[in-house]
Amino acid sequence: MGDVQRIRSVIRRRAAAGEADELAVELLKLAAGNRGHWVRPWDGVLDEVRSLPSESRAALAEALVTQYHADEAGPAARGNALTLIGVIARGLPGDRLSAERLKRLDELGRRHTLWYGERHELLAEAELAAGRSLAPAVVAAFRRSALPAYPDKALAVFAAKLTEPVLNVGEEWAERAMRDTRDIPDQQALLRHATTATAAKPTRQWEQQARTLIEPIGADRVRAVLLPWLTLVGRRTFELDRREYESDVNSSYDPYNANALRGVTWVLALLPAHPDTARALGTLVETSLRKVAGIGPRSPKVANAAVTALSRIDGGPALAELARLATRVTYKGTLKLLDTALRTRAEALGMSRAEIEELAVPAYGLTEVGRAEQQLGDVTAVLEVQGAKVVLGWRNSAGKAVKSVPAAVKRDHAEELKELKAAVKDIDKMLSAQSERLDRQFLADRTWPYAVWRERYLDHPLVGTLARRLLWTVDGTTVGFADGELRTLAGDPVPEGAEVRLWHPVGHEPAEIVACRDWLERHGITQPFKQAHRELYLLTDAERATGTYSNRYAAHVLRQHQFNSLAAIRGWRNKLRLMVDDTAPPATRELPQWGLRAEYWIHGEGDGYGEDTTESGSYLRLTTDQVRFYPIDAAENSAHCSGGEYDMWLRDGAAPVESVPLADVPPLVLSEVLRDVDLFVGVASIGNDPTWQDGGPEGRFREYWTSYGFGELNQSAETRRATLERLVPRLAIADRCTIEGRFLHVKGERHTYKIHLGSGNILMTPNDQYLCIVPKAGPAAPQTGYLPFEGDRLLAVILSKAMMLADDTKITDPTILSQL
Repeated sequence: MGDVQRIRSVIRRRAAAGEADELAVELLKLAAGNRGHWVRPWDGVLDEVRSLPSESRAALAEALVTQYHADEAGPAARGNALTLIGVIARGLPGDRLSAERLKRLDELGRRHTLWYGERHELLAEAELAAGRSLAPAVVAAFRRSALPAYPDKALAVFAAKLTEPVLNVGEEWAERAMRDTRDIPDQQALLRHATTATAAKPTRQWEQQARTLIEPIGADRVRAVLLPWLTLVGRRTFELDRREYESDVNSSYDPYNANALRGVTWVLALLPAHPDTARALGTLVETSLRKVAGIGPRSPKVANAAVTALSRIDGGPALAELARLATRVTYKGTLKLLDTALRTRAEALGMSRAEIEELAVPAYGLTEVGRAEQQLGDVTAVLEVQGAKVVLGWRNSAGKAVKSVPAAVKRDHAEELKELKAAVKDIDKMLSAQSERLDRQFLADRTWPYAVWRERYLDHPLVGTLARRLLWTVDGTTVGFADGELRTLAGDPVPEGAEVRLWHPVGHEPAEIVACRDWLERHGITQPFKQAHRELYLLTDAERATGTYSNRYAAHVLRQHQFNSLAAIRGWRNKLRLMVDDTAPPATRELPQWGLRAEYWIHGEGDGYGEDTTESGSYLRLTTDQVRFYPIDAAENSAHCSGGEYDMWLRDGAAPVESVPLADVPPLVLSEVLRDVDLFVGVASIGNDPTWQDGGPEGRFREYWTSYGFGELNQSAETRRATLERLVPRLAIADRCTIEGRFLHVKGERHTYKIHLGSGNILMTPNDQYLCIVPKAGPAAPQTGYLPFEGDRLLAVILSKAMMLADDTKITDPTILSQL
């Protein structure tokens, strides 16, 4: 503070003496010292120069212009001179350095936010005082900069004056919205009202004003205008400059526009229910929760607003979207809103949450299980579910299949065609969601009355395509759907029953499990997920010895962010480990039907910031430890993020709760929890990455990578091995393939190759030389004929590699050829 007082005294003395040139130099030196950040107490210096007489300010402004043009002036000095001139020249005649100021403002328009201490609003105010408007991109930068919870007051006051354009440019949806409403006052008024959606929920006054604005336009017109905007959310029209260490701002939402987007969802909730609205809001939730490096989900507040809107819309389509999203969303805050919305609907109807999810699944126009036909003039459209996808086909008037959409349909039935294509997308999304929901039913321990089950599952137009590919028990008898009927494994029809359960291999003899697999194969049924081939994780001697914990999946190195995503998808709760002095609970899955909580103990790995962490400080990798079970109401354990013992955090002198002996955990629960953990390790382990042959940073993971990438098979890999033993003899390359131990051996012309069945890593003759082949994302399943189940990506990778290596003389990829 003393320095500021001294400098203010120098300013007064220099100004009184007419030493404008010297004062200009001193002010620029001061700006260089504080790096142009005029925050307290240095803002007092600006107050002092503002208070100078106009003659002194004019002389000082001219002196700063001279300094700006000096040969020795660098970019920082010129920027500081522009800022100081903006302060000093307020109210003075003339427009100093206007071209230079405009250029500087244009540069600011390419930034996401501005540091308030740089006082860029002074440049903008000078531009406005000269009678010119600011470029839309510059307005956007100031608006974004004023949005933090505690912005600089001067910056916030200035940004509030910027009322044009209505939204920030740079996002496709916002620019489309402004174009659509530019010449239509009623619609523009509604868009402006949407920008005032700055709270978590709309007030009664906000909604009343929205209804008043909707009325002259009409609900149908409002819907027709707003919904196309939502299809463009997430796309940019130009890129912002990304500074060093700045997060990926170009993949996130503009926070100013996000308020307006939230307001759009509130408006849609006030309109009569419509399938297109539910569809658009559901997509918006997923788009808004897509993760961005260094930020996390793009905009949880927009996702939450869309969920709130869906929860307020009556009818089946909105409820279906809520149920579908509940199986897909992993972000904790949004998932809580979804759970509340579904539970509220269930309570209103006197049902359980599980029942409301079952009833929420629409037919999407399917008139029989997995199929629908629609006549469009002389052409017949055929919707047919084929496995995990739905196919839209066409037949001409003669009943002959045609490959593409007939021209007459495009011309005369454009709206029906649009709805059919939308149904295809909806069904694909819902099939995936329902498959995941069914896969979770094993631990839900559900039973159904026979008639209810047939209606909601076996004979449901959409869910039936999944249910008819699964095994069930009717009054204790294992049954499946084949040849148009529900049948026992012996082939006898099952006309009715009392109680139905989803079949699980736990508790069944090996001979019966094999019989189930044979029955599925005999009828050519590909299951939507592993059921008859589901891995069993029974208690081992080592686990009987440890008693209360399993070390089966300890000492692995996992990619943290991939593990975190998998855990969320499978219903586990986890907290990312940061390289900070803090604690975190283990990854946990609550099992309320069983009164248990499963825990997987994990720790951050590494100690090099940047090398072992992301830019935001979260660990790139984890090391794994024990799996334990506790009573569901037991206090939570925690450990330091970087490692150490887990301890139970207790209150009021409560005694610690011991973990449940593994022998007391129901076998189905133990098997399903360990199967989840096996999945986490099998997918997220660095041992699966073919590019990690060097062992990663400093080679410290080389031993682990080798032991995992070519070591003993885990349970899921053993299942893969058993599947390949039945599958390989049917392949066109069968004479070149054998399965021995942990490997699929493939005889090519150049080498013989060994593909590890657990990791997909490859060794080749001679001397077991490593061959690195990085699979493409989402490899297409090779033409192998019948597969007993869907969802094993690594099985598809192994088969693709085998097909390529069996014909290795036709390989053209230079990266692979250089290794052969």
